[in-house]
Amino acid sequence: MCEGSSVVAHLDFEAPLVELEERIAALKELTDAGAPEAEGIDAQIQGLQALADALQRELYQDLDVWRKVQLSRHPDRPYLRDYIELLFSDFVELHGDRAFRDDPAIISGFGRFGTEIVAVIGHQKGRTAKDKAHRNFGMAHPEGYRKAVRVMKLAEKAGRPVLTFIDTPGAYPGLGAEERGQAEAIGHAIETMSRLRVPIVSTVVGEGGSGGALAIGVANRVLMLEYATYSVITPEGCASILWRDGSRGAEAAQQLRLLAHDAKALGVIDEVVSEPPGGAHRKPELAAGSLSDAIQRQLDTLGALDADALVTQRYQRFRALGTWR
Repeated sequence: MCEGSSVVAHLDFEAPLVELEERIAALKELTDAGAPEAEGIDAQIQGLQALADALQRELYQDLDVWRKVQLSRHPDRPYLRDYIELLFSDFVELHGDRAFRDDPAIISGFGRFGTEIVAVIGHQKGRTAKDKAHRNFGMAHPEGYRKAVRVMKLAEKAGRPVLTFIDTPGAYPGLGAEERGQAEAIGHAIETMSRLRVPIVSTVVGEGGSGGALAIGVANRVLMLEYATYSVITPEGCASILWRDGSRGAEAAQQLRLLAHDAKALGVIDEVVSEPPGGAHRKPELAAGSLSDAIQRQLDTLGALDADALVTQRYQRFRALGTWR
């Protein structure tokens, strides 16, 4: 269970599997307590576990687009705080944009990835009701992106790679954010990343929505977890514009081509990172291990390029997007 989660959350279609797992957990508590009928309970556990494994394979074998969108938003899905604990050591968070305030929707700082010190920047949605409100559901204000730029420039000065983690439905569209220059802050972040003279690896770990995602996604290599999504707009937002009906989000999701394999086929991302059966929320440690391997591979490749080549490769990568064939 991920940080801050006190109960097992689940999506509607996961309910039968969660029920089985709860029964298994209850029986294991009996055996741990030394119940006299432990041998019979062990047999029950084995039988139920076999049923749970088969049901898990059946549920996740052929998910439709909308269920994959739901998985990208799963309330127990690992967030940046979880990945920081699993992937990095000696992490030191840096706060504030030195102009207005700190934005908790963006976490940024430096940590050790393997033997190398790197900059870590990403969205944090929050898990409890209080933390979700504090983090604004991962929707950053302008000061969040200005904080990210500040840390990126520090990384460039120190010659450290930049790792970003995308998980947002989009930048915050409120009046205060617009008054403080939301569009300018996003544009400046994109411009800064396009010129940064150190390796950048970005990963879409949950939702990748609109300019709020792209603002920290202009990288030499872009990765995407298997059940993440990446799109110019949320399905509900798209449905609201096209049909004046946000409830048709599932229908819009079919048209947006927002899944990981779509993004890979279109050249928007460079690698799809496999998730454990059932999604990253079921075994966060395994998901983090796969992601760690993928990031390390990309850093090893980018390490062979000098600063000029990194900037050129990044420019050419994004200029090639949307080429008509």
